[in-house]
Amino acid sequence: MKTKAAVLLGPGEPFTIMELELDPPGPGEVLIKFTNAGLCHSDLHLTDGDLPPRYPIVGGHEGAGIIQEIGPGVTKVKPGDHVVCSFIPNCGHCRYCSTGRQNLCDMGATILEGSMPDGTFRFHGPDGEDFGAMCMLGTFSEYSTISEHSVVKIDDWLPLGSAVLVGCGVPSGWGTAVNAGNLRPGDTAVIYGIGGLGINAVQGAVSAGCKYVVVVDPVELKRDTATKFGATHAFATAEEAAEKVTELTWGQGADAALILVGTVDADVVSAATAVIGKGGRVVITGLADPAKLTVNVSGTDLTLNQKTIMGTLFGSMNPQYDIVKLLRLYDAGELKLDELITQRYTLDQVNEGYQDLRDGKNIRGVIDHATT
Repeated sequence: MKTKAAVLLGPGEPFTIMELELDPPGPGEVLIKFTNAGLCHSDLHLTDGDLPPRYPIVGGHEGAGIIQEIGPGVTKVKPGDHVVCSFIPNCGHCRYCSTGRQNLCDMGATILEGSMPDGTFRFHGPDGEDFGAMCMLGTFSEYSTISEHSVVKIDDWLPLGSAVLVGCGVPSGWGTAVNAGNLRPGDTAVIYGIGGLGINAVQGAVSAGCKYVVVVDPVELKRDTATKFGATHAFATAEEAAEKVTELTWGQGADAALILVGTVDADVVSAATAVIGKGGRVVITGLADPAKLTVNVSGTDLTLNQKTIMGTLFGSMNPQYDIVKLLRLYDAGELKLDELITQRYTLDQVNEGYQDLRDGKNIRGVIDHATT
């Protein structure tokens, strides 16, 4: 079948809208009609070449939609089911899945390659060329053939246009605070970067019962939004935040510093390490060019003050369980999703949406495929 998709042909290029050929689902695969896709900053790493994938590749790794067809052996879902896609596939039986760490599933090894786990591709160009799919999904396509291990069935009364955000940004941010950050009632947290992930770290920190949630972002819109989501203090610079944290904690320092900026650099890691007190934790969720060394701090400081610096993927959450859990919290009014969405776009407006993200105009942008 044919499908309309937004494709990256090489680094430094905008998305190109193309018509591609899509293979039907094989064993263990499903055909999904995407209703919505999230505009997450991670796709900009592909555009900018920070995390170069195999080009050409269909963009998009946050997606929600309806199952159209299933391949042989699929029992997890059936046609008509509403699903949210997890950008990390989870097989359920590898070493990591079987020990409760689905976010580290071995199937995730090919997400930048854009192929299925067996190395083959489902999207093809006009000349038969293989096109990859971002995170084995390619949600910037009206239809996609994906692994059954990439979908999570959700309650069909939930709006897919909001539920789409729990495929990446919401669990990655929430889990950074609650799981990796291990925040507890009365703690002080400092959050660097209030984009699609950072704003959900705010939600997680508030839910964990933090006394102070201090955010750092140069964009006024994002600082204002963070306070509406429960942040107690908001600053444009790390220096201002550090001064306030010293005052709030009587010189003890923060319990955790969470780094969710769009592109991590050595300065923000150093600032985060300095702002935490004894026994404090720095959690790095944001990405950067893997060839760049972005963690350069005093080992003596780590040792004498027993500080920890760690990374987390998908907020150290388990997609099959936690995506449903977060949506149940949303359904109960305890998690904000609708309020995260600043602007909606058609697929044809994908480049406009990402420019708005770069310009600091959006907390989250969402593509509505149904309007294309």
